[in-house]
Amino acid sequence: MNILMPRIASRLFGEPLLVDAGKLAAILMGIGGRVVEGGIEMPGGVEAVDHWAFAGGRPSDALGRVGDPLGSRYEQAGVGNRLLSRFGNVGVIAIEGTLVHKGKFVGQSSGETSYEGLQAQVLRAQRDPEIKGVVFEVDSFGGEAAGGFETSRMMAELSRQKPTLAILTDFALSAGYLLASAARQIVMPETGAAGSIGVMTVHADISKQLADRGIKVTLISSGAHKVDGHSAAPLPDEVRARIQSRVDATRDLFAEVVAENRGARLTKAQALATEARVYHGQEAVSAGLVDGIVDSQIAFKAFVKQLN
Repeated sequence: MNILMPRIASRLFGEPLLVDAGKLAAILMGIGGRVVEGGIEMPGGVEAVDHWAFAGGRPSDALGRVGDPLGSRYEQAGVGNRLLSRFGNVGVIAIEGTLVHKGKFVGQSSGETSYEGLQAQVLRAQRDPEIKGVVFEVDSFGGEAAGGFETSRMMAELSRQKPTLAILTDFALSAGYLLASAARQIVMPETGAAGSIGVMTVHADISKQLADRGIKVTLISSGAHKVDGHSAAPLPDEVRARIQSRVDATRDLFAEVVAENRGARLTKAQALATEARVYHGQEAVSAGLVDGIVDSQIAFKAFVKQLN
């Protein structure tokens, strides 16, 4: 049994993931065979989600027809000014696709948005006196836990200093919702969805496949827990319990940060009580995850008008 892409495997297996189960199933279906020889599937019949960020037409393009973001980028001087898309005195930051911790790029690249890039944009919006408010365009099923909480808190600090609005153009699930919750208000269309306030991790037990192929793996290590959770043997109950404890602690932190952001609209207890459920349309408003059902263009124009 060969790990074909160890770098991707190290980020996919054994790490806390703030991603919807259906999205993870789709990721494993799409790249599992390229990461692990023979591929890997989600257990329990989890149905893969077919989702592409802004598949119905990227909202920032629609908004940009009025704001002329491409023209404004040429007018701006210096790399710093090009970090943030603008519509007059409103900054627009897109949070779309799979969210990853590190990435030396701003915006989406190969279907990913990096927390690193988002933080650079948030800092720019925070420091720029010409930016009077910020819109977060969100369409994400989540991604990595690492970096998500720091980014959410930076966005919350921006929200304390300037008006912010999260427009869920389609989905804000798991880490996508963690970030959206940092805005002063959240709106989405009737067909949108929010929630999945939960954490998951993946362990691949390939011991039977190895045995069937006559391969015996011997791990030589120093330190009683050095090879805990390795994939060449079944997962021991003690190790599973420790992984479960870590996942539970991350979910608790998730609910805590969301509660800090949402206040009385969604307390920590209420966030935990969702049990990672996904809420659609008006039910997301009733549950306190979203503040209103509004068309994205109408919400954006109203936000700009309010600032002016």
